[in-house]
Amino acid sequence: MFSNQYPLFHKGRILKREMLENLRDYPRDFLDIYFQDYSDGIIEGVEVVIEEDTLVITKGIIKHKNRLYLLLHNYVIPYHATGKETMLKIKFQEEIVELDFNCFTATIVLDEFSEVASNELELGRFKLKSGARLRSKHEDFLDFATEYNTFNYIHCQYAGFQKSTYHPIILQYFARELLNNRPTNAYDISFAFSCINEDRIQRDTILYYVSNRLGLEFKDYTNVQIHKYLSRILLESSGKKQSSELTYGRSKRMIVD
Repeated sequence: MFSNQYPLFHKGRILKREMLENLRDYPRDFLDIYFQDYSDGIIEGVEVVIEEDTLVITKGIIKHKNRLYLLLHNYVIPYHATGKETMLKIKFQEEIVELDFNCFTATIVLDEFSEVASNELELGRFKLKSGARLRSKHEDFLDFATEYNTFNYIHCQYAGFQKSTYHPIILQYFARELLNNRPTNAYDISFAFSCINEDRIQRDTILYYVSNRLGLEFKDYTNVQIHKYLSRILLESSGKKQSSELTYGRSKRMIVD
């Protein structure tokens, strides 16, 4: 049966183990039940703020292999220009059994290894040239795919219902640009307002929108493919003619001090 049990602490009463266990387990059980159908990835927070020579990862919640991890304070990690693609990752450690705790921890690292291992989760990536500044503020939707000097969220693993979904920052850029084009297509209007009003759009919703809007086969397209298709929709909605091959990203842009 359903229950809501909370211990009462009264003067003269014996403090029982069950009362302390109730306080210990209730918040953990609540979170596990609430997020049980979410995929691995970012649940809430964990935003990346770029400063002059450091990345600040804000506090938040992530999920990995059905276990929730909390970042209770902002985390700062230094970065520098290498000219090579660098990934910001969360690396999950093996369980550590201590006298009083079972510890599951994860560290935030910058890694030039371009693959994401089974014990890792990607927050984003960038390729920074010497003398340039790393940007997190994007000029437009297409700018998310810029190769150099721009933080790229396209590959970020964001938690969704049963499968990971697209980072909401990218979809909000898309929605605002699309609405600025004053679309008349019902799919465009409905999807754009959903992106603005909801904190996350489920992956199947994105896939159905792209496939129906462009007349494509419905299948699980990669994040990079989704970005290209959304870019095509923006181009069409603006009334511009599409070139034979859509120019993707802005690899030659560089901001120098």
